[in-house]
Amino acid sequence: MAYRIVIVDDSSFFRRRIKKILEKDHELEVVGEAADGLEALSVIAELSPDVVTMDIEMPVMDGITAVRKLMASQPIPILMFSSLTTDGAQATLDALQAGAQDFIPKKFQDIALNRSAAVLELQNRVKSLAKSRALKCSFQKQVNLAKPQAQARENPQDSAAESSSLTNIINKRGHLRSPIQNHSSFRCLAIGASTGGPVALQKILTELPKDFPLPVILVQHMPASFTEAFAKRLDDLCEVTVKLGAHGMLVRKGECYLAPGGKQMTVSGSKSMAKLVVSDSEVFPNVAYRPCVDVTFASLADLYGGNVLGVILTGMGSDGTKGCKLLKDLGAKIWAQDEDSSVVYGMPQAVTLANIAEENISIDRFSSRIINEITG
Repeated sequence: MAYRIVIVDDSSFFRRRIKKILEKDHELEVVGEAADGLEALSVIAELSPDVVTMDIEMPVMDGITAVRKLMASQPIPILMFSSLTTDGAQATLDALQAGAQDFIPKKFQDIALNRSAAVLELQNRVKSLAKSRALKCSFQKQVNLAKPQAQARENPQDSAAESSSLTNIINKRGHLRSPIQNHSSFRCLAIGASTGGPVALQKILTELPKDFPLPVILVQHMPASFTEAFAKRLDDLCEVTVKLGAHGMLVRKGECYLAPGGKQMTVSGSKSMAKLVVSDSEVFPNVAYRPCVDVTFASLADLYGGNVLGVILTGMGSDGTKGCKLLKDLGAKIWAQDEDSSVVYGMPQAVTLANIAEENISIDRFSSRIINEITG
């Protein structure tokens, strides 16, 4: 049975376009439309769809207000369409704060190199949210931890090329570090996230104390025009300092560094004098995500060895699994967000099925667990 979608946008042309794209996938069916937020409330109440796609700027009632009202009365997975501008970034972050689970650029060419890839991306985002909701509504858990082979759905050639690229990072000095089991000497907290990550990251970081004793490296899948606005928002809300990562920036205790969108961020130097290296994506041609959790975590494994607390939060796909394995093999501690509190249990599931994550933790408990682990 197909997942049922409602499209909310004041442009009839755009609604037709989205309907045509979504219904190319036999798993998706558009069952209703609305031209503004107010109309959307009644349509959604009547049809109870699995996912809603929502524009932000609309007459009568805007998308952010509609999201707030839906989350208060009829919580449902919502994918926001956003413009890649500074104002669009701020509005999208407001929508995510209001309860939307994910967002996608309204210009599809901004999310992929070609039209067919962009169409597939939109379809997959919608299906991912629909399946996540189906899992959460089920009384029986869908994840069987005894079947680690369920993890991989990647192209084998792409996986091999990406693994080779990551291995080059960790082996650039010609050897692997020896495993370290003494977690009292953490040198870094590293967090990777994708779908649902902005709200999850905000939840964790706003609860960290101003004198947090480690640097925090953050990798969130997000367009380039969004990461600066996101870093500023976090910095305004948090006691710890949050910065958008820049090339050559020194890594200091008590500061958080967000990987810039469209780039790759690694860490080099020494444990006592680490600095950020921000590279164009072409430096890692076989890596799909920009920024990529695997790339950043691999560099942390090379620099800090096992003295890292690695965290994988909600997100679609399996980015972070390879980087976490490199860290875990050197003695690092790896945690993952639990299924119940994840918007999409893809990335956390991947590290769990691979027997890399030592714990699955609810987002409400993450900050206290981190503080206790590091300072306890």
